[in-house]
Amino acid sequence: MTINEKICYWEEQRFSKLACLSKNSRGRETPEEPSPMRTAFQRDRDRIIHCKSFRRLKHKTQVFLSPEGDHYRTRLTHTLEVAQIARTIARALDLNEDLTEAIALGHDLGHTPFGHAGERALNDLHPGGFRHFEQSVRVVERLEKNGAGLNLTYEVRNGILCHTRGKEADTLEGRIVRTADRIAYINHDIDDAIRAGAISESDLPDEFIKAFGSTTSERINSMVVNVVENSVGGEIKMDKRFSESFNALHKYMFDCVYKSEYAKSEEKKVPHLVESLYSYYTKHPQLLDGELKAIADREGVDRAVCDYIAGMTDHFAVQIYENLFIPKFWQKL
Repeated sequence: MTINEKICYWEEQRFSKLACLSKNSRGRETPEEPSPMRTAFQRDRDRIIHCKSFRRLKHKTQVFLSPEGDHYRTRLTHTLEVAQIARTIARALDLNEDLTEAIALGHDLGHTPFGHAGERALNDLHPGGFRHFEQSVRVVERLEKNGAGLNLTYEVRNGILCHTRGKEADTLEGRIVRTADRIAYINHDIDDAIRAGAISESDLPDEFIKAFGSTTSERINSMVVNVVENSVGGEIKMDKRFSESFNALHKYMFDCVYKSEYAKSEEKKVPHLVESLYSYYTKHPQLLDGELKAIADREGVDRAVCDYIAGMTDHFAVQIYENLFIPKFWQKL
């Protein structure tokens, strides 16, 4: 038996009947010979970790734009926290940890610079709209490896597409990532908001302290435990009362942090920057290079420019804007 075959045999013996076994994957758009060392989902995980889009996540905003300090979350650290939480839940439920991890690591590959402010700006500009979860699938299917894509399995692509809203993923592993994503961002955003001074620890209402705990660790643990204890019969869920408290916490964060002047102060500049770049490159498509030119020919200039801007890091987008629109001598004053 190859190591791959041994792992698949172990999965059959160990996993829940509700798990998605590696050997039962619906496969890839372009069939490949199986790896003797890794299952299909392990290969997907490794391809995502080694791709350029994954590395760029370290310079993409999570919530606070251009924060001063080394400890604020970026889109990359958010992704790693989602993967850790999702793996913990998958292991506790005897589901496929490799599939869960691959989906979690790939779920935000298509996110724009400047967080959701960048996403909203592109959604307003691009004729087809823009949704980061759809762009994440586009990244792995069409944009990575100079247009060849990563050729991931159906289950990973489906989990990435369904990680945030609308139709649930076909697998329980994909549904875990949707829940882990919410647990991760609500907790690290509280931590970052306190660090930034947007709120203080004493601002958190007592109802949330009683429901979830007083520290990030306690809150994440209580949420994960509740999901594990209540996810039976093919559902990934919290109990009703706990879920209501969780939704109330999300509303509190939306009102007091995500919409706060502190978080939004720099976001006001994002639409202008994104619109300026979008307008410039749609008028000068000859400046696009490599695969972007091919996309412009096949799918139109708007699609290519959208892909270009969505793939930018915060720093790169600002740099391009300065190069295009700010006279050089101004920068020396």
